[in-house]
Amino acid sequence: MKKTARSQANKLAKQAKADALATAEANGNAVVDPSIDETTVPSRRNFIKGSGMMLAGGAIVGGNLAVARAAHAYGSDTIKIGLVGCGARGTGAAIQALNTAGGGTRLVAMADVFESSIQTAYRTINSKHPDKVDVDATRFVGFDAYQQLLKTDCDFVILATPPGFRPLHFEAAVDAGKHVFMEKPVATDAPGVRRILAANEKAKQKGLGVQVGLQRHHEFRYRECIGKLQDGAIGDLMFGRAYWNGGGVWVRPRTPEQTELEYQVRNWYYFNWICGDHINEQHVHNLDVINWLLGEYPIEAQGQGGREVRKGTDHGQIFDHHMVEFTYPSGFKLLSQCRHIQGCWNNVSEHVHGSRGTCDISDALIRDRQGNKIWQSDAKETKGGKGWQQEHHDFFASLRRGETPNEADYGALSTMTAIMGRMATYSGKVVKWDEAINCKQSLANVDAMYSFDDTAPVQLDANGQYPVAVPGSKDKTV
Repeated sequence: MKKTARSQANKLAKQAKADALATAEANGNAVVDPSIDETTVPSRRNFIKGSGMMLAGGAIVGGNLAVARAAHAYGSDTIKIGLVGCGARGTGAAIQALNTAGGGTRLVAMADVFESSIQTAYRTINSKHPDKVDVDATRFVGFDAYQQLLKTDCDFVILATPPGFRPLHFEAAVDAGKHVFMEKPVATDAPGVRRILAANEKAKQKGLGVQVGLQRHHEFRYRECIGKLQDGAIGDLMFGRAYWNGGGVWVRPRTPEQTELEYQVRNWYYFNWICGDHINEQHVHNLDVINWLLGEYPIEAQGQGGREVRKGTDHGQIFDHHMVEFTYPSGFKLLSQCRHIQGCWNNVSEHVHGSRGTCDISDALIRDRQGNKIWQSDAKETKGGKGWQQEHHDFFASLRRGETPNEADYGALSTMTAIMGRMATYSGKVVKWDEAINCKQSLANVDAMYSFDDTAPVQLDANGQYPVAVPGSKDKTV
C-alpha cells in the first residue's frame, strides 16, 4: 500500500474515534484522553509480520497485537462467565467458552428478554458441561436482565443478543469492568458504531479484553492466506469480490397475543433497528476479510438492491439482495454481493485479483494468471473453518496470560462498512465514509425500552406494511 493510502486509512480511523469521543462528551459520558492514538494501519505486506500469525493461544487485534497487561492474570483460576442473549448463537458461544482449556471456567449467570430462551439455552449448555453451570439463582429475564447480570461476580460477559442492543450492552459491560466477547455485527446504525468506539476507549483504559465474533481472524488458513497476499504472492492487489449468497433464514410469524414490540424482537432479522439488514448481519464477515487484507476501510460506496421475492409483512423492512461497489483509499475496488433468494447461485467467499495472479481467500487457494494452482493452505480446517471455537481458545489463553487483546475497533469499522453499503443500496446514491459514519439518524432508542408494551420503533402503515427504503426517493430510512 502506498504511503498516501496508509495516511488516508489512518485519517478515517482517527476521525471515527474523534467522532465517537465527541458523541460521548455530548451525551455526558466519561471522555478519554483524545491524544491516545492506537489507529496506525500497517502496510499490507508488513501486517502479518508484525502481528498476524499468532496461532493457538494468540489473538489478532485489528492491525496490531495491541495487548496490555491486565491487573490480574487468571492463570489456572476459574473464569466466571455471564451470558446475555440466550438464542442459538449465545448458546453456542457459551459452550465454546466452556470448552476452553488451561484453567477453570463456569457459567454463573444468564440473561434474556424471553424466559423460554433461557430455559432452552440452559438445557443445551448443561447437557454439554453439567459440571460448569451454576445459574440456579442467577437467571434474569426482561429488558433490564443484562443490568442484573452485570451486578453478579462474573468476570467475562458474552453479548449475543440481536445487534441493535449491542452498543447499549457493551457500554454497560465496560462500565461494570467486565471482559467482553460480543457477536458481530456490533451495531445497526452509525450512532451505535460511534457508541461502540467510545466505550472501547474506556475498555482500553480499564485494561479490559474485548473480542468480536469475526472468527475468520482466528482461522489458521485465513491467517496464512492473508499473510501470503500481504507478502506479495499475487503482486499488487487491484480488485476484489465478496459474496454471501444463500436462500435466506428463518421467519417467525406473528402470534395473536404478541405486542408489536415483542413481535419485532422475536422476528428480529427483518427489522433494521435490531438487525441492520442481512448485508450487516451476515455479509459483514466477508467485508471484514477484505478490510483486514487491505489494512484500510472504504472511502465510498455505491450500489443497488431491493425486495424481489421477500415482500410480505413477516419480511419486515429488509432487502433480499444487495450489490455494492466499494472504493478504498488506495484505489482498490471491491464488488460486494449478498442475496437471500432460493433457487439461485449460492456462494459465501472472498476473492482478490492481483497483478500476478488471483486468490480465493475463503479456500486459501492462490493461482497464477494462467489459472495454475501455485499455493494452497494445508491447514486441516475445512471450508467454513473452525474459528468459532478457536476465537475462544485464543481469547481465554490471552486472559490467562494477563493480556487484554482488543478487537472492538476493527469490529466497529467493519460493521460501519456494511452499514455504509446498506445506505448506498437504500438510497441509490454514492455514499462517502465521512457522511456515513457521522450520520445522526438513530434507528431506535433501545435505552428507553422497558417492556414489550412499549411502542415499537417502526409501525405498520394504513396498508399493513412496514416502511421500506426506495432508492432514489427522499426517504431517510438507513
